Amino acid sequence: MTMLYRGLIELHDSLYFATREIGRLYETEAVLHNYALCYALGLVDSDRYATTVPEEQGYRYFCAEQVPKYAEHLTPLNDRGIYVTPARAVRHAAQLNTWKYADNRYHVEMTKTQKNIPSFGRTKEIAAESIFECFLIATQALNLPQRQWIRLGKWMSKAEVRWEKLPDLRQGNGSFTCAYPLNPLDVMLSHRVLSYDVINMPPVSLIQNVHLSGQYYEAGGVKLPAMGYRFE
Repeated sequence: MTMLYRGLIELHDSLYFATREIGRLYETEAVLHNYALCYALGLVDSDRYATTVPEEQGYRYFCAEQVPKYAEHLTPLNDRGIYVTPARAVRHAAQLNTWKYADNRYHVEMTKTQKNIPSFGRTKEIAAESIFECFLIATQALNLPQRQWIRLGKWMSKAEVRWEKLPDLRQGNGSFTCAYPLNPLDVMLSHRVLSYDVINMPPVSLIQNVHLSGQYYEAGGVKLPAMGYRFE
């Protein structure tokens, strides 16, 4: 039996990741990608892909290469009947921070260079106490914690997640408009997508204000397409 859970994510630190780079301004979009959420929520079976190193080194796992393996890591969630949507901001504020670093040429041989290497930049981050909303679709009941602590973004910012199960879920099939951001790879093959707005962000741009036709779930005033992770 399919279950639909709502997750409210409250930031306890400012959140930064580079959605857009405009000159020396690095901007964070007020949307959390569902790939990032799967890792942050601990849904990826890291034990399966990790290499154990000696405990005396102070690390439990070692990542030999910095290469994304989203298909390899997330496809098993389809077998477990778990899908997490991207998260949209329910309430948020932005803050600007300036960073800079010193010229460390005194560490190397003094040679002339014509390279224009920036020594400062600005980040537009999502401020603490901002709240995001995501949904988790599961084909069976999950024992989710009422309160869960996770880390997000480049700074590994602390965030609190509170879960609630939405009541009276029903399934339908037809045309509807989804008010929440979606990953287009996960709906384009299974639904007829009629119109949408694009949210440009890596690794896969998201879509919002989506008008589509196909199978959907509805509970607690929330209507979402039936989705699974796709990488084709």
